[in-house]
Amino acid sequence: MRLHYSIEACAEIFEAEVLGSSPDSILHVYFDSRKIQQPKGALFFALSGHSRSGNEFVADAYRQGVRFFVIAKNASITFEPDAVYFKVNDVLAALQKLAKYHRKQFSYPVVAITGSVGKTTFKEWIFHCISDKFKVVRSPKSFNSQLGVALSLLEMHESASIAFIEAGISKPGEMKVLQDMIQPDYGIFTAFGKAHRENFANNEEHLLEKWTLFRECRLAFIPHAFADLENRLPGNFQVCPTYENHRFPSGYSGMLGVLNTFLAYLQFDAKEIAERIDSLPTLALRMEVFEGINGNTIINDTYNLDLDALSEALIYQRQLAPGKRRIVVIGLSEKHPHERLEIERLVESFNPDEFHFIPEGKSIPWEDFHHAVVLVKAHRDRAFEYEVARGKALKHRTIVEINLSAIKHNVSFYQSRLPKEVKILAMVKASSYGSGAEKVAPYLQRAGISNFGVAFADEGVELRKSGITSSIVVMNPDPEHSDLIIEHQLEPAMYSFEQLDEFITALIHRNISAYPIHLKFDTGMHRLGFSPSDKERVLAVIHSQPEVQIKGIYSHLADADNPNHSSFTQKQLASFDAIVSYFRAHSSDSFLAHILNSEGSLRYPEHCYDMIRLGISMYGYTENNALKTSLQASVSWYSSISQIKLVPKGDFIGYGISYEAMEDMTIAIIPVGYADGFRRSLSNGKGCVYIHGIQCPVVGRVCMDMIMVDITSVSAKINDIVEIIGQNQPMDVFAKAMDTIPYEVMTGLSRRMHRVYVEE
Repeated sequence: MRLHYSIEACAEIFEAEVLGSSPDSILHVYFDSRKIQQPKGALFFALSGHSRSGNEFVADAYRQGVRFFVIAKNASITFEPDAVYFKVNDVLAALQKLAKYHRKQFSYPVVAITGSVGKTTFKEWIFHCISDKFKVVRSPKSFNSQLGVALSLLEMHESASIAFIEAGISKPGEMKVLQDMIQPDYGIFTAFGKAHRENFANNEEHLLEKWTLFRECRLAFIPHAFADLENRLPGNFQVCPTYENHRFPSGYSGMLGVLNTFLAYLQFDAKEIAERIDSLPTLALRMEVFEGINGNTIINDTYNLDLDALSEALIYQRQLAPGKRRIVVIGLSEKHPHERLEIERLVESFNPDEFHFIPEGKSIPWEDFHHAVVLVKAHRDRAFEYEVARGKALKHRTIVEINLSAIKHNVSFYQSRLPKEVKILAMVKASSYGSGAEKVAPYLQRAGISNFGVAFADEGVELRKSGITSSIVVMNPDPEHSDLIIEHQLEPAMYSFEQLDEFITALIHRNISAYPIHLKFDTGMHRLGFSPSDKERVLAVIHSQPEVQIKGIYSHLADADNPNHSSFTQKQLASFDAIVSYFRAHSSDSFLAHILNSEGSLRYPEHCYDMIRLGISMYGYTENNALKTSLQASVSWYSSISQIKLVPKGDFIGYGISYEAMEDMTIAIIPVGYADGFRRSLSNGKGCVYIHGIQCPVVGRVCMDMIMVDITSVSAKINDIVEIIGQNQPMDVFAKAMDTIPYEVMTGLSRRMHRVYVEE
């Protein structure tokens, strides 16, 4: 929000009686005292709800540093001498007057979007399609109410070139107020359905109320469903042909047609339009399709449960399920019991194979669903995403021996080499490099580590489930996992403006402010990250969005462990130092800066900043020969003999008869293979294992689930222990045999193998 209004200007806008004075300007507004982040220049609107008076929260806002207030004329509060109070007849109306005035300060086009369903979807679609050519202001979340529209308009600023504002109504008379505030240049009508129909005398009254929004705009784009009314429509209404796209159910063709026509009006050519529509994102909780357990396909459409959206979802389910069973699951809120009968009638008209209402406090019986297309719909307040997540396909678990004491020793070694104030961020991505993050991370937390790093959100969720209460940074967060990140209080790393915008939108959806994020900058490695030249723009975005605050800033060194490339590393360090210095000087957020990994912290200790990241060195593996004696290996890999065979001279062993026994020999079959991380490249003598301390080479080709080894010189029996990685064959030796590095070996250890944790 970028406001700059004087006390005098606001008094005139509100038609208010003013108590107090101040030379300061009003910069932003709040109406919820729980969400105040920038009290300086803040104007608090004491809005009253159904059961609480906004006046009750004025004192709380004052305690947080707010000094400007809009209150009802009859408000009974304590007036502070250093505060300014605007006394008005209607607090919400005052906010709407400010929004109307603010909207008039800008001459760029304002596009109003209304309809029974699809407003937010269309807004996000059009943003996706044009944001590379236009600087867009758009309603946060689904802000389309009398309050939400006002807040949306206050987001308008001088650097934008077009605004998209949602408008929703539930009863007669509301749209006139919204139209007066928005004063749209253009209109978008998404669809006409039954939502709030009960509050209107008939369909026509309901439709005309919605169309009030467009009465004075230049042009309103409406779907083809109204083609039969074309001769009776106002002259500024344009009916748009339908647009079919294979990625979306047929029910979206009308809204896609409006999108197609509007893009053409904005002078996008037909090829560009087709490409942009083909790339439209599937919005989270809206027709999201993924693989489920027991061979199911799940359609997650839990954003809302109005009948029009349910009908579209049922059509989509039928399109996805030719020849498959269809199961419909409804999470009906206790607040809407009256809707049950109508929902039942609609669902049953589609003849699903199964239909389940899930009461509050009950779970979806995923274990009973097999090889079906399962549609899940729910009222938003049911927070049904947790139930949906339970139905997702599960993955196999991993197996190896992890020495926790060795990990603790390695962490202590690095701590002893660091200044006391420098923190350690323990990287436990890829299930703690294959060692099992659900066990390793809690052990490290008990040992005093308070910062963890993972690659993806689901890894962070698993850490939370395993009892991690410390900070968890998600290094590569997918935009579609924003809700998962927020629900589990994970801290995402932002590396692009698009990703940052999507995450802020998710926060707005949940009315969350000051959420901790980390900023990743690319200082020369050319992987993910903002460019150093983006720092001013990044900070400008964050300053304008109270939803986020900077918790960390970091980068990656490309070659920290190579002394031959120290000049390149120094350039990266200089670039990062400039970035950190800029944010320290221009941001009030207190953040942790870090760029060094394990090797870098020892080679460039003067650049430790606030924190270093420990990766595979924490597990005892390093390319630095001088360090090898200081670290302890933490991972061992063992198996056992399943069977022993005598192979006569001249017989062949394994697939492809690639190995011939040159003498009579004894072989052992070991139940590990390339599916477990024992690569096929180790076939025919290149790889080996140890049995009773004796090297036993692989004979024949490595199979998916087993290997054959030569035990002719070993006195062995079935079930004897087989060492694959351990004292006789260290991790780096095994990795070298596979022509790779320990990172790849560890992360390649199959999750189907059982992990055993030891502590000495």
